[in-house]
Amino acid sequence: MEVSTTLWVLTVLGLAALIGIDFLVGRKPHEVSIREAGVWTVVWIALAALFGVGLLLFGGGRPAGEFFAGYITEKSLSVDNLFVFVLIMTKFAVPTLYQRRVLLVGVLIALVLRTVFIAAGAAIVASFSWVFFLFGAFLVWTAWKLVQEARADHTEDEFEENKLLKAAERRFGVADRYHGTKLWVRQNGKRIMTPMLVVMLAIGTTDVLFALDSIPAIFGLTQDPYIVFTANAFALMGLRQLYFLLGGLLKKLVHLSYGLSVILGFIGVKLVLHALHESGVPAPQISIPVSLGVICGVLAVTTFTSLMASRKQTAAAPGADAEGERKHAVDA
Repeated sequence: MEVSTTLWVLTVLGLAALIGIDFLVGRKPHEVSIREAGVWTVVWIALAALFGVGLLLFGGGRPAGEFFAGYITEKSLSVDNLFVFVLIMTKFAVPTLYQRRVLLVGVLIALVLRTVFIAAGAAIVASFSWVFFLFGAFLVWTAWKLVQEARADHTEDEFEENKLLKAAERRFGVADRYHGTKLWVRQNGKRIMTPMLVVMLAIGTTDVLFALDSIPAIFGLTQDPYIVFTANAFALMGLRQLYFLLGGLLKKLVHLSYGLSVILGFIGVKLVLHALHESGVPAPQISIPVSLGVICGVLAVTTFTSLMASRKQTAAAPGADAEGERKHAVDA
């Protein structure tokens, strides 16, 4: 799809305006209710849907299909980020009043860093078609790693700061407590960071690790930088509301990693087939409608089986506790 510089500018300005409205609405620190999170989640999903319809009307079915496939894929992969966000919030003991502000700025940092990744990826894809072999192999390997991690016990996982964050803390120093929403304070005549700034940087920079698989994944669905950027932007900007909306539901998505591994593996195979086709090998091509159907189907099945498994575990728990109490009474 041909995208003019004017359209790029208008899109970026439009997103900036939406982000600004979001920031102004929540500028006063407060605890985010389920209702507020639900309303904003619907708003961002509706905005993404309207954008996709706009692409359909003015760009045709293919760009719209690529956008929706990319958006759903990025949205599903970004849910995995929420588990890490929970670990970060816990490690830095972020007060609930400030969590919304932390996520807003952290996600903005992530969006800027992802834009750099997208620009680099688009340049590489445009110059070297063989890179699809690498992207495809990487996604298949990532899918396998997700399966291995899903089988392992991660109940004791803790967030580990990356080297960049540790270096910043050593260079500038960090205050021993939160100072409202302030990012910098003076302590003993020295300007130092507050925990608020540290946790924002932690969320923003940690997202780069997730971008390593999500960016190749969406390039497996479309090579249009405009669609890649907008799909990522809408998926990321709606991520904060999901953090508050899902809450404890995250722990119930026990099969999420398996679903994501299937999606990444599928897109990896699609990329390899595309690379073979570009090399002159008569390999079959997987269409966008098929890709969209597979992605939605896998997510639906994964969510259903996760909730069923969680329900069985919950139902079995009281019985297990009662059995333990009876055994204890007999031993006594």
